[in-house]
Amino acid sequence: MNVSVQNPQAAGISAEEWAIRCDLAALYRLVAHFRMTDFIYTHISARLPGPEHHFLINQYGVMFHEMKASDLVKIDLDGNIIGDDNKSRRVNAAGFCIHSAIHMARQDLMCVVHTHTAAGMAVAAQKSGLLPISQHALKFYGHLAYHGYEGIALDLDERDRLVADLGMHKAMILANHGLLVAGRTIPEAFNNIYYLERACQAQVAAMSGGAELILPPEEVRLHTAAQFNQPGEGGLEHYEWAWGSALRLIENDKPDYRA
Repeated sequence: MNVSVQNPQAAGISAEEWAIRCDLAALYRLVAHFRMTDFIYTHISARLPGPEHHFLINQYGVMFHEMKASDLVKIDLDGNIIGDDNKSRRVNAAGFCIHSAIHMARQDLMCVVHTHTAAGMAVAAQKSGLLPISQHALKFYGHLAYHGYEGIALDLDERDRLVADLGMHKAMILANHGLLVAGRTIPEAFNNIYYLERACQAQVAAMSGGAELILPPEEVRLHTAAQFNQPGEGGLEHYEWAWGSALRLIENDKPDYRA
């Protein structure tokens, strides 16, 4: 089966899956817009509803700025491509390893984003990790995990350690590697990677000046983190508002991500 953009339902794609494909393709375009790409490497995935535990991930080789809904590949938790007779489609093996680990273990998370930005890799190389020196960074205070570097993520045994280190958080710094975030929705995942990336950029810029840094008191750090991380469904509405605004950044340029 090949994805038919004219009639996705005729190709066996439900309206719900097509909507997720369009949002995920939009997220790829937004990550490219904010210059968080690394050529054809790194990856973003979204879980599809249903008991099969299928998820969508990028076709290896398609650039983020050109991603379309029809470019996304549906795979299962074993890495098998589902419902596609196009034998040329490939999935990044490291991407499968990282994303399948999260999707297997965290049923509460729908979307996973992994990046290799200069600022993200720089902070991932710093022993202190993400410092609580900006409002953006305080969003993750007490809500950020760390995972030690084990080489290119090709060993499926690493999945257990990734999941164990992530715990119940939605963001993690992969030491000597990059950033990993997730969200209950695609808009929340976008918000998390935007904030974490900006926090890393601010840290690199602040440290490059050589001046002594100001660290807020512990009670202020905890208070700010609690403001950001509301329990239950808190915050999801705000993520949707921001998502709607962000889409205008790409829809005025090339709205063909829905193709």
